[in-house]
Amino acid sequence: MNNGNASTASDREISYLLRIQELLEQDNWRDAANLLRKLPPAEVAHVLEALPLTQRQILWDLLDSDQDGETLMELTEGARNELIQNMDQDEIVAATENMDVDDLADFIQELPVNVTREILDSLDEQDRHRLETVLSYPEDTAGGLMNTDTVTVRPEVTLDVVLRYLRQLGKRVPRNTDQLFVTNRQDRYLGALRLSVLLTSDPHETVAEVMNLDVKPFKALAPASEVARRFEQYDLLSAPVVDEEGRLVGRITVDDVVDLIREEGEHQFMGSAGLSEDEDMFAPVLESAKRRAVWLGVNLVTAFLASWVIGQFQETLDKIVALAVLMPIVASMGGVGGTQTLTLAIRGIALGQLTGRNALYLLLKELGVAVINGILWALVVGLVAGYWFHNRDIALVIGAAMIVNLIAAAITGALLPLGLRKMGIDPALAGGVLLTTVTDVVGFLSFLGLATLFLL
Repeated sequence: MNNGNASTASDREISYLLRIQELLEQDNWRDAANLLRKLPPAEVAHVLEALPLTQRQILWDLLDSDQDGETLMELTEGARNELIQNMDQDEIVAATENMDVDDLADFIQELPVNVTREILDSLDEQDRHRLETVLSYPEDTAGGLMNTDTVTVRPEVTLDVVLRYLRQLGKRVPRNTDQLFVTNRQDRYLGALRLSVLLTSDPHETVAEVMNLDVKPFKALAPASEVARRFEQYDLLSAPVVDEEGRLVGRITVDDVVDLIREEGEHQFMGSAGLSEDEDMFAPVLESAKRRAVWLGVNLVTAFLASWVIGQFQETLDKIVALAVLMPIVASMGGVGGTQTLTLAIRGIALGQLTGRNALYLLLKELGVAVINGILWALVVGLVAGYWFHNRDIALVIGAAMIVNLIAAAITGALLPLGLRKMGIDPALAGGVLLTTVTDVVGFLSFLGLATLFLL
């Protein structure tokens, strides 16, 4: 998972990127590689993604292999796949040596079967079992997000014993460990022992006396959206994951959830343009064209539909040329109003706040907003149009059409995401195109229809 390279770049990252680009323009590959070696994996990934494919590949080949695994996981999926295609099998296996189990689980699912088999063969029995455990759960669940590296203790032991146990583990204590998990002899989760409590309590007390019973575990099949929501609500740093029988199978840490939230944000942003959140800025032309062609085709169909509606009023347009000038205003205002409602609804679905039970309340609220804004801007546009064309009737028609279209946009924006989700279609990906179709068709139909009725 790329942990930060896709977010807003820091001044330091931009400075390094500009310096490396300057060196590459001078064909000074060695100095560029030396400069890149000084950066942590996340910043290396940021620089690589900002380079065209040829420069990216050459620079990647010049880098040391000891950071390959971490850097690959920081890259977006598109950029990572481009580099992996040009790596030999031994290089890929070597890159996985120091990966966390949850990262490795994400990584090997994108590899050819023969490479995956070799990676599995290179793992010891314990790591292979951990990896198979993570892979047994869908990617978008708590089990798919979790890392199996946990430190567990029994409830009957004293805190002094736990401290000595941690000293023995030393550097083997997993990263981001803020609490230990208490289990019985059947590995069933009982509670959590925070490190702050461990360090400040009487060493002669038992774990059972001081452990926290309020740290609720996630079921392994809990959806990732629920994980993100609970981490945000309760400011969690880590949380246990249990199977259906309550046995501890792993833990989720806040860094994984930050990745999840960021990816969801990118998905919403990129999806609104019909793009994948893993789109590589410098992906091959044919690959990018193929990905985008589908949504361009869908948009073309919807554009033809809007044009067909306009064509039904050709006679009206021929007689009153002013309508052609004003017509885009109605569709545009409806599109903006609908997009506002649509974005609000998609966000509500993503946060688990919008369901079929409270959709009516959102619809009524958005209708109220649409009516108020419709009347306000209908007056403004009507006054401008009436003054512009010296025609009061045109002003009344465009004002009425705008109110109708804003109301239609509010209804569509509020209900469309729920309908798409029920059909198994991603609202973030398809919602914008369908909403635009509705606001264009309703806008043109209401404006030209009213004009035909009252102006001819």
